[in-house]
Amino acid sequence: MIQPSKVGRPNQKQRTRKDLLDAAARLVREGRRPSLEEVAEAALVSRATAYRYFPSVEALLLEASVHVAAPDASILDDAPPADALARVRKVDAAFDAMILANEAPLRLMLARILETSVRAGAQDLPARQNRRAPLIEAALAPARDAFDPEALDKLTAALAIVIGTESFVVTRDVLRLSDDEAREVRDWAIAALIGAARRR
Repeated sequence: MIQPSKVGRPNQKQRTRKDLLDAAARLVREGRRPSLEEVAEAALVSRATAYRYFPSVEALLLEASVHVAAPDASILDDAPPADALARVRKVDAAFDAMILANEAPLRLMLARILETSVRAGAQDLPARQNRRAPLIEAALAPARDAFDPEALDKLTAALAIVIGTESFVVTRDVLRLSDDEAREVRDWAIAALIGAARRR
């Protein structure tokens, strides 16, 4: 069974990573350019732990700049609870706006992550923060009874492929779609996936 953002140690490691990003963002908002050691202290983790998650302060600050711009569950406050499609569309629209506003740092962050994965360092650590799956889960939660549990898990994972930076790169760089065309394709895919996952 696929459970993108659940269970034990992975969640603990994601939380540690998020604590580092939150601390970095907080220090930057205070007008500082912190060292990795200062961020580690603010996040209440050791310097060694911080270096395990981020190879340099530049990598940490780059991702922190994106981290603060990422949408949160408040985007769903005015979305109809029973309308899974409308709610997931809200998530997609929020990520689309964030990506368009932060394209350069997101591309740099993606390049750093890919380079790190080639070097295969710290394979048990999350290479990036999982921001989209929790939001997709929150969007689908009020309508969970419309789906079998296994189908809901697969739907969450499939939607995470369609929504986000990688989808943006594929539609922009590989398919050469305009932003409007890319939105139309994503919207079609989201509707098709939700329709396919519903209980028959």
